[in-house]
Amino acid sequence: MKTASRALLAAIAACSLPVLAQNPGPNKVQYPEKWAEGVLYGVVDRYDIKQYRELWSTKAAVDAVKAGKPIPSGTVLTLVQYKAVVDDKGVPVKDDKGRFKKGDLVAYTVMEKRTGFGVEYPEDIRNGDWEYQVFNAEKKVNDKANLKSCFVCHKPHAGQDFVISLAKFSGTAPGAKPVAKKGPDIVAISDFLFGPEKLDVKPNTYVTWTNTDDSPHQVTVTSANGLRTPVILKGQSQTMKFETPGVYDYICGLHPNMKGKVEVK
Repeated sequence: MKTASRALLAAIAACSLPVLAQNPGPNKVQYPEKWAEGVLYGVVDRYDIKQYRELWSTKAAVDAVKAGKPIPSGTVLTLVQYKAVVDDKGVPVKDDKGRFKKGDLVAYTVMEKRTGFGVEYPEDIRNGDWEYQVFNAEKKVNDKANLKSCFVCHKPHAGQDFVISLAKFSGTAPGAKPVAKKGPDIVAISDFLFGPEKLDVKPNTYVTWTNTDDSPHQVTVTSANGLRTPVILKGQSQTMKFETPGVYDYICGLHPNMKGKVEVK
């Protein structure tokens, strides 16, 4: 058991990333007109924001990775985001395979790798030779997009060339999903949701979060001066001690639409 690290909070707060919308880096990434001619290698349901998402890659990149080679320069990965179809109560409708039904197009998030990309950024935020850009449904740059969050979210995955979905990308994703243990002081992170969303505990209780998603997450207590856990990768757990009675609201520091609450009484 251990309390959440404040060191990571300080490190992230200290990151000095240029204003990306005005930086020449992301402006190198153009809308990938031929993304649909590539390979659809993954589908993701985002329960927290009610989106259906498709992951597309250039075929040359998929072939290289399956052959055990590095992701080549020139690779373009395109995340195509759609609204999930919802019923009259706002609940996403699922198809016969249990996946969200695809609704209206929302946006395209693109990550592109080219030798020499990323030199504008300090090492504590740089994602190798990758750059990011977000385009709206009209294929125009969304200059209000928070591109810094892309760098922060992918940074923990340096060991797999910053590609969170590399296992699906290479066709080697394991079938079994990590399962969080059940208990009065345990929260599972699954499908971009905290479960249970609200936890009641006694003073001096250690609460443990276990991530079962492919994406990394980070528990950030918004009602306690931003106290947060380290980034939690798939299958990992992190623990935080709650000593004083009160209500502690928290979010995922990487995906702020994910919300939870710990009440100490």
